[in-house]
Amino acid sequence: MFSQVLLITDVRLMPAGIKSFGQSFAKAELLIKNAKIITCDNKSSIHRALSLKNGHILAVGSEEEVFQSADTDTAILDAAGAAVIPGMIDGHAHLDREGLKNIFPSLAGCASIDDVLQRIEELVKQTEPGEWVVTMPIGDPPFYFNVPENLAENRFPTRWELDSVSPKNPVYIRPIWGFWRHIQPLDSIANTLALKQAGLTRIPSDCPSNVRFEIDQSRGEPNGIIHEYTFMPIAELKWFQSMPKFSHQDRVRGLKTAMRTYNASGTTSVFEEHGCAQELIDAWRAVNQKNQASVRGHLVYSPSWHLAENGDYKSALKRWADTIGGMQGTGDDWLRIGGIFGDLGMDPDAASRLAAAPYTGWAGFNYDSGVPPERLANFLKAAVDFDVRVSAIWMSLLPYFEEINKTTPLNGKRWIIGHLGCATPREIESLSNMGIVMTAHTNRYIYKNGAALIDELGSDNENHICPLKSLLSAGVHIGLSTDNVPTTLWYPVWQAVSRKNLYSDKPVAPEQAISRQQAINCATIEGAYLTGEEREKGSLETGKIADLAILTEDPLTCPEENIKNIMAKTTIVDGKIVHQLEDAI
Repeated sequence: MFSQVLLITDVRLMPAGIKSFGQSFAKAELLIKNAKIITCDNKSSIHRALSLKNGHILAVGSEEEVFQSADTDTAILDAAGAAVIPGMIDGHAHLDREGLKNIFPSLAGCASIDDVLQRIEELVKQTEPGEWVVTMPIGDPPFYFNVPENLAENRFPTRWELDSVSPKNPVYIRPIWGFWRHIQPLDSIANTLALKQAGLTRIPSDCPSNVRFEIDQSRGEPNGIIHEYTFMPIAELKWFQSMPKFSHQDRVRGLKTAMRTYNASGTTSVFEEHGCAQELIDAWRAVNQKNQASVRGHLVYSPSWHLAENGDYKSALKRWADTIGGMQGTGDDWLRIGGIFGDLGMDPDAASRLAAAPYTGWAGFNYDSGVPPERLANFLKAAVDFDVRVSAIWMSLLPYFEEINKTTPLNGKRWIIGHLGCATPREIESLSNMGIVMTAHTNRYIYKNGAALIDELGSDNENHICPLKSLLSAGVHIGLSTDNVPTTLWYPVWQAVSRKNLYSDKPVAPEQAISRQQAINCATIEGAYLTGEEREKGSLETGKIADLAILTEDPLTCPEENIKNIMAKTTIVDGKIVHQLEDAI
């Protein structure tokens, strides 16, 4: 078990041989001893102790060396031999989404339709007639696998079954955010009053082709069950606009809740490379203005081209450059807004989802941030001209990056391609030559979809799948990310090392496995490189920001299968404890 914090008040408790505290040191506020300090510096150094002062690392080294920075007022934390790492940096977090999962009531644990109806009935009792009852999806988080097979009836409840417990209240059981599961369709259910308020008593004439309403054959009308063959919900944004939405205060409260969740596994910073809409930026700013953040954020800007200059990229980027330009954009060590999200082509369902704009629902980013292929070169040229970093999440943008690189070298600008799925040797060479920085989405492309990708690509091309070893060998800087499925970066660390997948005992491209130290580096110092802050954080070195985590297991030596379950005993951000396990106090 983790030992208690000990305040040293007697010099006789100091390690033998320490005669003075060293006049050259500013005195530490907190000293961590008896630890395995995994520094993630360029030598992969391991030390025994470190000390902190004014939110920065004061000293790192042996206990004898570090105790010279202490005095009788220094708090001493005995790590009892535990591993200590730099605070982890999630390269594609969607941190806000985690906090939103608690806004609407959960149906987790329901094993039958009757269970669902009982849960709805209890909610109706707490609600005035006519008011909406809106819940989270059927199934168990974080993935919501095996739905509706998780219910005894092997089907969803119908509108009429919901009516039986809610005849006077509209009810809507929301669909999942599809990227939690990466399996379609997304399923939602509305009772009769909800369908009437949404104007859905009949199948609408403007129904997108990837939305299907189940029809009750005996009645010839929708039974309330809606299937969406997409990963981002359409129905609730297009039709159910009168139901409760995530408010600004919901987003603010959700961010603070989510930060605590991410802190619990040792994450202290996030990079939101997919881009953030203004409503999410406003929520982040509200949290930081009140000094209530426990996770540092770097937010890439998500443009809404139908609300901005209607595709006049030069004018828009000129106007935004003072805010989002340069390597780090604007802000401070806690919150930065910098860079712009770029995508290839307009989502064909964007028009449907934009019915709710500027509200974004689960997304937190704008649905119309894509650029038509014929205009992408203009967008990228404007970004170069006004020194705005471009953040993309698909390898499909690589040829466009290569084209602009012919006239304006990108090396040194740290443009971004995230969501790494597959890359060929030629693409890896190109990425390296242009200095493109990357994030890997191992939860999807190794763990959930890896076996399917082998079938799709063929065994001869298996090493193209999330080729972490080849990328690092080529000098490409690459961070790890969760995409909020689940929130802990220890899953991606484990996936990068083990190459394990969900559906087969056979590892996915095992030749692309990287070492444990390399994987931890990708979750720490390489994450700092993503945001141009590698000199300020990401490793445990003197002078750097004091963000760190004391762990439940040693990630360098524990059984491989245990890596994914590692949590933080104690998480420190800016030199202050923001998370501590109950049994570690």
